[in-house]
Amino acid sequence: MPEDPIAHSELAALTRRFEEVAEKHDREFGIIKSDLTAVRLQIGNLDQKVEALDKKIDRNQAQIIELLTQLIGRRPDAG
Repeated sequence: MPEDPIAHSELAALTRRFEEVAEKHDREFGIIKSDLTAVRLQIGNLDQKVEALDKKIDRNQAQIIELLTQLIGRRPDAG
C-alpha cells in the first residue's frame, strides 16, 4: 500500500503541535511547582512569626497580670 503524502504531512503537523503543547504544559507546570514551593516557604516563615508573636503576647499578658496583681489592695491615693 503506497504512503499518502498528505496524510503523512498532516500527521507530522499534528505530532509537532502535540509536542509544542506538551512542552508548554511542562514549562507551566514547572512554574506552578516553583510558585508552590515559594508559597510553602512563605507560610513556614509566617508560622514562625506567628509563633514569636504568640510568645510575646503571652509575656505581655503575664506582665499585665503581675502589675494588676501588685495593684490589688493599694489605695488609689497612695500613689
